[in-house]
Amino acid sequence: MRRIDVIGISIGFFAAGGFIYLLLQLAGLDSMNAGIWSQLFLVAGLIGWLVTYLFRALTQNMTYSQQLQEYKEAVLQKQLDELTPEELAKLQAEIEQEKDN
Repeated sequence: MRRIDVIGISIGFFAAGGFIYLLLQLAGLDSMNAGIWSQLFLVAGLIGWLVTYLFRALTQNMTYSQQLQEYKEAVLQKQLDELTPEELAKLQAEIEQEKDN
């Protein structure tokens, strides 16, 4: 994520808090209760995001992990493409031999 993305998300997050506060005041809550409830909504949203982040981190379903896996596969594919037919046949024979053991 780029720095500008983080800044944009932060501004949007605070704007959402202000919007929720105004909606709650328009719904009839006094400023103290509207502030408490808007903070509750924002903290609940933050905890929800944190839970999804931890889930993605623990399952390694994050952008970096996916890019690293794709890079490793691309390197292996390039190495495989560069093998001569004789080397490829030898590698296949070794794999078959390992399967049999």
